[in-house]
Amino acid sequence: SAPTHSHTVDLEARHQFPLTAIMDVKKKSGMGAFLKQQARKGSGMTQEQLMAKAVITPEDVLALSKPCDAYLCKTTDNTFGIDFVGFKLRDLDHDVTLFEVAKPEGMPYQPPTPEDDDSGRFVRYEFTPSFLDLKTVGATVQFRIGSKPIKDFRMIERHFFQDKLLKSFDFSFGFCIPNSRNVRAHLRVPGAVRP
Repeated sequence: SAPTHSHTVDLEARHQFPLTAIMDVKKKSGMGAFLKQQARKGSGMTQEQLMAKAVITPEDVLALSKPCDAYLCKTTDNTFGIDFVGFKLRDLDHDVTLFEVAKPEGMPYQPPTPEDDDSGRFVRYEFTPSFLDLKTVGATVQFRIGSKPIKDFRMIERHFFQDKLLKSFDFSFGFCIPNSRNVRAHLRVPGAVRP
């Protein structure tokens, strides 16, 4: 089984950065390339349709036609002990940190319980429209892995504006070592996603 992390961005109001992961219990095979191509087009899958499914796959998440107003998994679905511990956005052209949030260093992982609410699963930030004028923005995500190895860790990030998909990122981390701390950095070009 391969866990998948997904979050959506509504540029009008908020950025949700979940601090847990969606678990893809069963990996689809067969029509892989075709399904991925169709999913990237955003075939109109709705949150309600996904919530009715027994298993939500990465292809399902890629087919979402608008941001979700709720999480697609419970906090207790995080059986791999994936713990998102930091997120940073930087204007690389001017070497300026635009936004940064991190858990305190040394803070131990707290396994989720059924009583947990979603308040610790996202970070909210807002930018002015001038954010879209930046040429190059760097994003860094830091996460820890629990005591179980993860064979195929994948994170999907989709940016929406007024329910229109502007940009989709699909990151495959491959194998993640148990009890490791991992960092993923990538470039974004905000003007390229101007609505």
